[in-house]
Amino acid sequence: MRLDELDYRLPREQIAQRPLEQREASRLLLLDRSSGVFEDQLFTEFPSLLRGDELLVINNARVIPARLFGKRAGVHSQPPSRATRAEYLTGKVEIFLTREVDSRTWEALVRPGRKMHVGERVLFGEGELEAEVVSRGQLGLRTLRFTSRDQCTIGKHLERLGHVPLPPYIERADEIFDRERYQTVFAKRSGAIAAPTAGLHFSTEILEKIRARGAEICELTLNVGLGTFQPIHSETLEGHVMHSESYEIPQETAERIQAARTAGRSVLAIGTTVVRALENAALRAAESGSSNLVVAGKADAQLFIVPGFRFRVVDRLLTNFHLPRSTLLALVCAFAGRERVLAAYKHSVEAGYRFYSYGDCMLIR
Repeated sequence: MRLDELDYRLPREQIAQRPLEQREASRLLLLDRSSGVFEDQLFTEFPSLLRGDELLVINNARVIPARLFGKRAGVHSQPPSRATRAEYLTGKVEIFLTREVDSRTWEALVRPGRKMHVGERVLFGEGELEAEVVSRGQLGLRTLRFTSRDQCTIGKHLERLGHVPLPPYIERADEIFDRERYQTVFAKRSGAIAAPTAGLHFSTEILEKIRARGAEICELTLNVGLGTFQPIHSETLEGHVMHSESYEIPQETAERIQAARTAGRSVLAIGTTVVRALENAALRAAESGSSNLVVAGKADAQLFIVPGFRFRVVDRLLTNFHLPRSTLLALVCAFAGRERVLAAYKHSVEAGYRFYSYGDCMLIR
């Protein structure tokens, strides 16, 4: 499939730069994936749009303050010469953490990357946190080993010194309110570098109304990483290689999904990250010959869902609007059909919907 088949026009002013005052105040486009018929709604009406016996699956990943700003500090074994000392002392470095290897070690994107070689150090804050480049990887990734220079843990330093990793289409620096609003109300397990944005619309009141409606809610964790937002550089979808993301499905969630499907109830994924985790776990179950629909436990998802994919678990989806030519738009088109999705997107643009992370959403059923 050609990448230009996933294109659409979006005026820049419809890219949401800030969240609405109330989480649940977003608009919602209801799309019937069988007929292609769509209808304008509000997210406050989401509980009433449920049949009442659905199983909702949410991603409880918590976003870490993954963007850090530091200064170059030279190489341990080779202190900077006089000619380069000034550059090291003033050279600013931006670090974007992408995946935790262990409690001290992270994979990260570094800017300016070309100047940062193995052995180079970066200091953060007043020097209380240090990182050393220990290896170089593909896609511009570096592996960094962190060291605390005082009594605080590395985790506490990262939490205090780090910035909310807002996506690049939000053209402003992160602000204090982003620490709460670029986080779902059910976020629990730290490790994600981007929010599972379909979950941002939910308030505690909406969750209570969903349960009162009769629907169940269960959780999994997928640490959103490079795989979710890495651009497609090839001309076709077939030429793109997904970056893997770690996930964990609790045994209770696997059992509730099994029970729901056995009873003929719908499984409603809250966001594309939930879809990736569930469908990856279903493929693992099928390949292992398991009698279970999904495999519980920890795994890595490198699954690239494109049109033609057979969904084994998810039959309803709540999702935000996604970038053109992206892996996420490919997933949504696989779920509801490319022509129907792009027609719904065209309507949403014309109707003035807000797009992307802090924008409005679609319910596909």
